[in-house]
Amino acid sequence: MPESSPASAIVWLHPDAPAKPSEGAPCNGCGLCCLSEPCPLGMVVSRRRTGTCVALRWSEDDHRYRCAMVADPGGVTGWTHPWAVRALSGLARRWIAAGAGCDARLTMTGLPETSSHDSLQ
Repeated sequence: MPESSPASAIVWLHPDAPAKPSEGAPCNGCGLCCLSEPCPLGMVVSRRRTGTCVALRWSEDDHRYRCAMVADPGGVTGWTHPWAVRALSGLARRWIAAGAGCDARLTMTGLPETSSHDSLQ
């Protein structure tokens, strides 16, 4: 049976986002994986199976994306008890395999070139 071609989607990255690392390389916060679709944990907190994860946050200080379920689970869920926030953060680290390396089988491309008749004169 022939392999189907992967679906393509347009996601808008922050202009300062780092380039996607190669598979297996440490995560650098490019955000491409979470912008393209939520992980299983993201599906729970986003209440959807497609689109950008609601837990994804841009860090202006670090110039990278961060999972708020790891960095600030209370901000995503509204839970405020310290033990619950710690537990959610630990669970999130495990569920997203934090520290295991990039597992996003995605390809980044830049904006398409515009032809002369597409640009305004």
